Amino acid sequence: MPGVVSGKKRFTETNMTFSTSITQDLNSNPQLASQIAKDIDSPILPGLPDDVAKYCLALVPRSHFPTMSSVCKKWLSFLKSKELITIRKLAGLLEEWLYVLTMDSEAMESHWEVLDCYGHRHQLLPPMPGPTKAEFGVVVLNGKLLVMAGYSLIDGTGSASADVYEYDSCLNSWRKLASMNIARYDFACAEVNGKVYAAGGYGMDGDSLSSAEMYDPDTNKWILIESLRRPRWGCFACSFDGKLYVMGGRSSFTIGNSKFVDVYNPEGHTWCEMKNGCVMVTARAVLGKKLFCMEWKNQRKLAIFSPEDNSWKVVPVPLTGSSTIGFRFGILGGKLLLFSQEEEPGYRTLLYDPDASPGSEWQTCAIKPSGLCLCSVTIKA
Repeated sequence: MPGVVSGKKRFTETNMTFSTSITQDLNSNPQLASQIAKDIDSPILPGLPDDVAKYCLALVPRSHFPTMSSVCKKWLSFLKSKELITIRKLAGLLEEWLYVLTMDSEAMESHWEVLDCYGHRHQLLPPMPGPTKAEFGVVVLNGKLLVMAGYSLIDGTGSASADVYEYDSCLNSWRKLASMNIARYDFACAEVNGKVYAAGGYGMDGDSLSSAEMYDPDTNKWILIESLRRPRWGCFACSFDGKLYVMGGRSSFTIGNSKFVDVYNPEGHTWCEMKNGCVMVTARAVLGKKLFCMEWKNQRKLAIFSPEDNSWKVVPVPLTGSSTIGFRFGILGGKLLLFSQEEEPGYRTLLYDPDASPGSEWQTCAIKPSGLCLCSVTIKA
């Protein structure tokens, strides 16, 4: 067995060196790149079966993928595919990065930045296409970031949007996807079993919505599904055991904030309801098989939801700064990061490790966005 392991390691290292050298050759030899691009019917890598060639390409560090995508249509197609993510996962080469939408201290400009597990900033994303938007939905699907719908401001006039844009974390580029059936903002959205779901929110005329729809990446189409039992806005969604959970926010059929949880079963195309939800949520994140929330009424406690028995437990947050300071969440390496919503000199990000021994769950870390965190997602690719 040691010989097999060492042999596999040598094979991997050799192919990584070989694949990386290809990108260097293409950068220094435009004629070679042009020659390869013209031959559409050629193999992915001359002299190698395509399955082996794909493995070689997948071994290259992610930072080289944008350059590699210009080689030919076959390389571009593979680098955009779910197959790339699958091969990198099997090879143990997925790179986990935190994508944070930040706002400057003057609240004038926002941008997406990329942080690794050490807090190093890798890059700034190209600006999101389309008009400036707020209250849009964000979902990660197949190693890509989807920014959906929202409230657009064009020439001083605001309206709900149905536009959907996808950021490819491997190619460092945006593209427009099929628009949603219904323009909406301040709605709930989540990925479930490789599909994206959106529900509720406000519509074009500012009316509250009960409609829901599903996006299939294989067909690039949005399909209307069974509506929520009541209009709902300001809500959020998450996925557990192949089901969509919609909670928080308000409903026109309740007084104040809704504690109802709407649960959608994609197999049965049906909604059911629970009454054990949370209200006025200012931050939330799914870590493992649990949902972590922070409610506006109590910024110093984590509410943790377990879908296995529909139960909640509360964990105190170590006091840091003013008790009114809110947080935004991020996830890296199986740990929950709490980013302060106010600039405090010397503030260090709080880190919660759900797998740590009792009494040592809380730590501080150096991972910190360059500005105020508006939202964040974790992408493994």
